[in-house]
Amino acid sequence: MGFPVVNGMRAIEFGTPGEFREELNDLVLKGIKRATSGTLEWDYQANNEPIEKVGEKLAVLSSEGKHVATIQATRVEIVRFADVPDEFALAEGEGDLSGNDYRASHLRYWSKQGLEITDDTKIVLLYFESNEDLILLP
Repeated sequence: MGFPVVNGMRAIEFGTPGEFREELNDLVLKGIKRATSGTLEWDYQANNEPIEKVGEKLAVLSSEGKHVATIQATRVEIVRFADVPDEFALAEGEGDLSGNDYRASHLRYWSKQGLEITDDTKIVLLYFESNEDLILLP
């Protein structure tokens, strides 16, 4: 199953539906969250989805599947889980903004999803912008 297409763009859904997704979307709308990540194997390869390209616009979806914002990829990297840098954690805008906190919180999240994450798990780091020109007002 691939990522949904909304308004001619691939969609992106942060976190799991419900309160967590709405909190993350709020961080995007406020310009605090400027990055996200996924596992290469389970988020991309298992879904036959290509990795985002710089310049690609993505439709941010609410828990109800509503298009609430548009973001644009500015940088994409693949790194080992153990090598996610503080720079990325800062751009992600969650937790204490350190690579160590990123690894601890994402290990918990992905483990709850039934994924086995190791230091060598490949992670796709997606940096994006969500300035006023890209945000859709609800």
